[in-house]
Amino acid sequence: MDAKIVENYEYAKGLYSQHGIDVDQVLNKLADIKISLHCWQGDDVRGFLFRDKALGGGIAVTGSYPGRAGTPGELRQDLEKALSLIPGKHKVNLHAIYADTEEKVDLDQLEPRHFQSWVDWAREQGLGLDFNPTCFSHPKAEDGFTLSHPDRKIRDFWIAHGQASRRIAEYFGKELGQTCVTNFWIPDGYKDTPVDRLSPRRRLKEALDEIFREAIDPRYNIDAVESKLFGIGSESYVVGSHEFYMGYAMSAGKALCLDAGHFHPTEVISNKISSVLMFVDQLLLHVSRPVRWDSDHVVVMDDELLEIARELVRGELLSRTHVGLDFFDGSINHVAAWVIGTRNTIKALLRAMLEPVERLKAAELDKDYTTRLALTEEFKSYPFGAVWDYYCARSGVPVREQWLSEVQAYERDVLLKR
Repeated sequence: MDAKIVENYEYAKGLYSQHGIDVDQVLNKLADIKISLHCWQGDDVRGFLFRDKALGGGIAVTGSYPGRAGTPGELRQDLEKALSLIPGKHKVNLHAIYADTEEKVDLDQLEPRHFQSWVDWAREQGLGLDFNPTCFSHPKAEDGFTLSHPDRKIRDFWIAHGQASRRIAEYFGKELGQTCVTNFWIPDGYKDTPVDRLSPRRRLKEALDEIFREAIDPRYNIDAVESKLFGIGSESYVVGSHEFYMGYAMSAGKALCLDAGHFHPTEVISNKISSVLMFVDQLLLHVSRPVRWDSDHVVVMDDELLEIARELVRGELLSRTHVGLDFFDGSINHVAAWVIGTRNTIKALLRAMLEPVERLKAAELDKDYTTRLALTEEFKSYPFGAVWDYYCARSGVPVREQWLSEVQAYERDVLLKR
């Protein structure tokens, strides 16, 4: 390891130790945190099951940056490259449309064997897998409704898909020895104001109850449900609102998913975390960056990302929280997007862990708000960057922007030749 990196790290350790922060212990804790990288960043949410189907269900990707993955092998190759530039051991999050099979099979007929190559690859790489039913970009979702559809036959199709998805997830968990989180998000809703808001929600609850009827050991699979405020084509009404899914998660014993882009432009999920985890056992986060709406920009080190990390660390909530990413930017290098977003998420958690939390809590209880404000501000300029550099070097990944040259070489040698 470069001597200057070690020297800077030792200096930073000394500063943090004055506040009772054991930096070595912090890095050991950080190494245990798994971020779930979303596969759909690598190919603009196209998948491999229905290769000619256009995006639908409120999903849109802008940009035509060259080199996106066109096969499961290419996608796995790109993920390997990204993961080689990110410290720690993580997970990969699959959507159902990423099945790797030459068989003509619809969503309601999917089985674990259609994902065997993903399981084999994850085992070789030492990764876990998460999963998502795909309730969009399908003929049976073209009118904007799936699990809450008034037509029982269409509803049954999506129920069967949800049931199949849980069995696939269970297989992932058993085979890889890492719990799979299966997240249910549906795009159902109306573009204009509906007359009947209640009936679709009744149908959705009944459909979810059917999907979850089969008992699955939580060692292998954890179910999560994800809300949304509005979407493209559902600007006025979304069946699966925050209130609906929070109530369902609490009553049905499911994890609740909070997506950073699925709320009002002035809302933040960091302020919801402590409230939600008082009433549900586990939380799933989809860390994204909305820009005025749910536009899924690449995660940057902004105030909200830091606040999300601080909530998890200050409340000791990481053990009950699954952190996944959810953005898809087709205007920049697809591999770089993963690297930037994931490194920032880990870096934010590190910054939160390098704060004198107990001292800040004590000052707050003593009504010493001067100390609280002074310390939180001063720690913003503490040398967390030196600790991050050391962590990257220790993990065998590039320090600082050195990763960019590797991605640029990969683009030249691999991506642009596709």
